Amino acid sequence: MTRFFPPEAYGELNDSISQVLFSEETIQAKVLELGQAISRDYEGCHPILVGVLKGVFPFMSDLLRAITLPVEVDFMAIASYSVEARDKGYVRLQKDLDESIAGRHVLFVEDVVDTGLTLNYLLGNLRARQPASLKVCALFSKGRRRLISVPLQYKGFDLPDKFVVGYGLDYRELYRNLPFVGLLKPTVFAPNGH
Repeated sequence: MTRFFPPEAYGELNDSISQVLFSEETIQAKVLELGQAISRDYEGCHPILVGVLKGVFPFMSDLLRAITLPVEVDFMAIASYSVEARDKGYVRLQKDLDESIAGRHVLFVEDVVDTGLTLNYLLGNLRARQPASLKVCALFSKGRRRLISVPLQYKGFDLPDKFVVGYGLDYRELYRNLPFVGLLKPTVFAPNGH
């Protein structure tokens, strides 16, 4: 059963999609599966889920409701200093956590992990705050783009090394509201074939 509208209802956003990779139903079933695994593994731990804005918020919202334990949530926001800095995984914190994570069981929630550089940097930042434990839950992984090994204790789907949008993944801040994930037509991001 779907909670949202069929792809056609998203009009021009859906017209920019060449292929749906993961339907709303498929994504929601995986989120429920991840939530059940997390609920089992963290029983008695009262974890705090940490996400990075903006892409993670649809996944975080659904995952939070699929976890049956007492759980807290907090967010960070980051920006890249420059293209070169981003390629090395260096980012600037625009919003830090509101709560201390010292001695807490932290589950870092990601929408997509590609090169792993930014995730590795953020995990180092969080480890320095001395949590009791630090694990990662990523809904999507672009393993072919990985430049550094990062541990993903919970993973949803592998993505092809292509331009995908939907369910939090954007192109120029659009498409995050699609309840499914699809391939963006090249005519949208490379209209002249470049």
